[in-house]
Amino acid sequence: MGASPDLDPTSSTTADGPTSATPIATTSAVTRAAIDGPRGAVPVRRYAPTAIAAGAAPPPLVVWLHGGGFFRGDLDQPEAHDVARSLAARGVPVVTVDYTLAPVPLPFGGRLGLGASRPRARYPAAEEDVLSAVRALAGPIPGVVIGGASAGACLAAATALRLSPPVGADERPVGLLLAYGFFHATLPRSRETQRAVRGHRRLWHAPLALDGMNRNYAGSWSKAADPAAFAGGRELDGLPPTLMVDAERDAMRASGEVFATELTEAGVDLERHVVPGTDHAFLNRPELAAFASTLDLTAAWLHRLGSGGRAGRDAPA
Repeated sequence: MGASPDLDPTSSTTADGPTSATPIATTSAVTRAAIDGPRGAVPVRRYAPTAIAAGAAPPPLVVWLHGGGFFRGDLDQPEAHDVARSLAARGVPVVTVDYTLAPVPLPFGGRLGLGASRPRARYPAAEEDVLSAVRALAGPIPGVVIGGASAGACLAAATALRLSPPVGADERPVGLLLAYGFFHATLPRSRETQRAVRGHRRLWHAPLALDGMNRNYAGSWSKAADPAAFAGGRELDGLPPTLMVDAERDAMRASGEVFATELTEAGVDLERHVVPGTDHAFLNRPELAAFASTLDLTAAWLHRLGSGGRAGRDAPA
């Protein structure tokens, strides 16, 4: 089992990788550390809760994963840092994971100035980083919730599926948070969703472009069909209570709609919201009212989960 920020208070990360016997750099309750992964150290940041109601049951720890099409993104982007900081301000402990990024797809090669803190690799590298982090941080009640946005939501769902029964209870997540994710190797086609995104869709969010992004992540269509790569279309029995938040004007909502149906049919305790008037990646824009309202409902769901109450609803809302 890898070292966690709690268990290894002498480890920190620098541009050259993890160091030891060096005090952790902490700013505004944000702690930088590293967890042992199959390909070396995995940088993480821990956000301590800054508001805890007296006498309230603590919510679970959230392991949170940023988006970026599997090939871009880092722990500084708002979808990672601002989300984690905002949840911590609502009493929720969070750890963000700097998982391994996939190679940059050819259409983007060199044009976006995309760097990476560590060598790039295709599936299953990112998922194995997340799996290592969850296993290092998992513990008794209140447990760990895996969550993410966009590609991070895909990684969260796939990792949770790998940790479903018969995996031991101590390693299993107690909840799943999925923000405007995609869960299928090829995007389900939906005329209703395509009408909703007309005039709002970016070129690289066209269905064929999204399919190509998934293939780039997996390395080939045969690898994309690996049952552990994408949770959509798989047996979902045993997944924990799940909160899904989708953007209304988002081509990826077609995958979210299908996945929500699959979760419901599998008997998963599901609460789902489609946020009106929002585009994909709205959690990268903290100035939006939808950012705050989404984190309000997310924190409330997590606190209910921690208190032992029913986390979801009988039907998507």
